[in-house]
Amino acid sequence: MYSLLNGAQEATGTTIIIDVYRAFTTAAVAFSRGAKEIILVSEIEEAISLRAKRLGELCVGEVDGIKPDMFDLGNSPHEMSSADVNGKTLIQSTRAGTVGVNAAMKAEKIYAGALVTAAATTKSILNQNPETVSIVAMGAGGKNRTDEDEQCGLYIKNLLQGRSPDKLAVLALIEAGEESQKFGNPHLPHFHTNDKKWALDIDCMNFAIVVSREKGLLIARPEYGLH
Repeated sequence: MYSLLNGAQEATGTTIIIDVYRAFTTAAVAFSRGAKEIILVSEIEEAISLRAKRLGELCVGEVDGIKPDMFDLGNSPHEMSSADVNGKTLIQSTRAGTVGVNAAMKAEKIYAGALVTAAATTKSILNQNPETVSIVAMGAGGKNRTDEDEQCGLYIKNLLQGRSPDKLAVLALIEAGEESQKFGNPHLPHFHTNDKKWALDIDCMNFAIVVSREKGLLIARPEYGLH
C-alpha cells in the first residue's frame, strides 16, 4: 500500500491508482454510458490543447473541486450520469487521480481504481497473477490522505488476498470521514450529494479501467469480459 503523489512515483509492477472522490468514479460512469476512451492528463492547459488538436471531444475535470473555465464537464459522476458521451473520447484532468497516473512512471501496468470497479479490477489482476502489485491511495490533491481512498485500497488488498471485506463496515468508515462531509454542503454546491452515492456503490461496475501508454499519452479504457 502506498499513498499520495510520492507513493505513485514509487509504485512498481501492476499499479492501481485510486481516486474514489471523484475522478475514477466519474471515469467509470463515463464508460458505463459508452465513452470510447479517456485521455488522462495532469494539467488543465494540456487537456484544452488536446481538445483543440481534436484528439478528444470533451474536457472533464476539476481544480479545487470546481469545473475549470473552458471545460465541458466537471469531475462529477452525477453530472456524467446524464452526459452525452457515447462513442466519444474524453480528456480528464484532476488534482489527484490523473496526476497520480501520470506520476506512476515505474509502473508496468496501470489501473484507475475506485470502489465502483474494485471487484472487477481485482479479478483482472488475479487473472494475470503479476509478481508485484502496488496500490496507491491518492488522497486529496495527492497531498493529504483521505479515508475513502485508503479504505478502497485496503478493500482491494483484501480481495486480492482472497478475503471478503465487510462492505458496510468500509462504507461506515468512509461516511464518517472528512471528505464525505463535503457532499450536500450548501456552501460547496459543486460537491453534489449524488456524487457520493455514486462513489460509494461498491462493485457496481462490471469492468476494470486499464490505462495504456500510447504515443506519449495515457489512455484509459474499460476492460470487460472478466470471469
